[in-house]
Amino acid sequence: MVFSSIFFLTYFLPTFLLVYHFTPRESKNLVALLASILFYAWGAPEFLGIALGSILIDFYIVKAIYHGSSKIKKQLLWLSILINVGLLLYYKYFNFFIETTNQILTNFGIESIGWTSIVLPIGISFYTFQKLSYTIDVYRQVRSPLKKLIDYALYILLFPQLIAGPIVRFQEIASQFTDRDINNYTDKLYGFYRFSIGLGKKVLIANVLGEQADQIFDLEPVNLNSSLAWIGILCYTFQIYFDFSGYSDMAIGLGRLMGFHFPENFNSPYISQSISEFWRRWHITLSSWMRDYLYIPLGGNQVKSKLRLFLNLWIVFLISGLWHGAAWTFILWGAFHGLFLIADRLFLNQLTQYIGKAGRVFLTFIIVMTGWVLFRADTLSQAIDFAKTMYSFNFAPIPNFASLELLITLFIGITLSFLLIVPSLNSFYSKFSNGTSTINSLSKFFISCILFAFSIAAISGSDFNPFIYFRF
Repeated sequence: MVFSSIFFLTYFLPTFLLVYHFTPRESKNLVALLASILFYAWGAPEFLGIALGSILIDFYIVKAIYHGSSKIKKQLLWLSILINVGLLLYYKYFNFFIETTNQILTNFGIESIGWTSIVLPIGISFYTFQKLSYTIDVYRQVRSPLKKLIDYALYILLFPQLIAGPIVRFQEIASQFTDRDINNYTDKLYGFYRFSIGLGKKVLIANVLGEQADQIFDLEPVNLNSSLAWIGILCYTFQIYFDFSGYSDMAIGLGRLMGFHFPENFNSPYISQSISEFWRRWHITLSSWMRDYLYIPLGGNQVKSKLRLFLNLWIVFLISGLWHGAAWTFILWGAFHGLFLIADRLFLNQLTQYIGKAGRVFLTFIIVMTGWVLFRADTLSQAIDFAKTMYSFNFAPIPNFASLELLITLFIGITLSFLLIVPSLNSFYSKFSNGTSTINSLSKFFISCILFAFSIAAISGSDFNPFIYFRF
């Protein structure tokens, strides 16, 4: 079940919100948990037992960590990490490991290994990181564990952010399971507004651009020229942003409707002036998770050797790339960004001071867009061929790929992505989003209704409605 489906928007969500609203405060977590279990089971019933079983085991392991001696704490910490990372490695990477091994064996003339392909449980990358943050935060005594199994299960399975984030760390939301404002109508209006903004991003922009990007990336190399390649990657660049940030907006909005405050996940990433800044603005919850639970434990910025510092950065981004997908294209995408993060620190930030703010934004955008080729391509050879075509500058007419709808959508996507680079517009947007006056509230409600209605119409008229990050 996806947020942008007719069933979710017209049946599941209204029914849930109605029941949730009239449920007594002490039972709201239970209702939210049951709805979340139904939401997950709708898309992956065969994996529900694994998710619930691991939640049950983790809940009692972490309780034992909290009350145990220093020696047993560390052993139980590693047990919890082993269980959660082990499940992630098995379900997400076992196929990749066997396929890679078979390629090596075949090259040496050895018979390949037979195996049954393993299906990836939806959302496992996201909820595994949340489970790890719970265990580590309790171990570090940042927070005490939740007292009720229902509350912990809800933290892991809460349906607004279960499938594709944002990655909500335990310390950011712990108190909200027992003490949250569930009758704040300003929050509810903001939640509807934020959900509608995200739905509009996904349905009205990302879907249109995604359909075009798919057509171009599906072309054979002989039918591709530089014009098509640049249009294809431009469409994908804005598709993935509006798809993923749209999902995050919807998740944050749904959380607000339930009384939860989730962290922001995007902050106009395409206006970044360096790759380092890009990662402070793109998928913020993943970047901060990697920083606090991986980069800093490796030594962070406190290491004495620059070589060790650069190695730590590269390790983090190689793991980040692998986290996104079990393929060499994702690993190389992570290495690509790690390389430019190191270049930022070595010379790139100093060098780009001479090209001005606009020049730095443009250069960073081109680097990011080139990296998306690796992210989008199905194979490494396709990524190489596509990038070669882009940078061969063999431009040709593109009459069949320049529809009016595409051009208008692309213009809107570009405008919205770079709009907040203007300080006055950034300030206006911030004031409008956080405003609570009557005029402000009525404006938000009107915008929300319009976007919601247009999105429903668009969904009804199209069967193209993927969510990019569902496969992670």
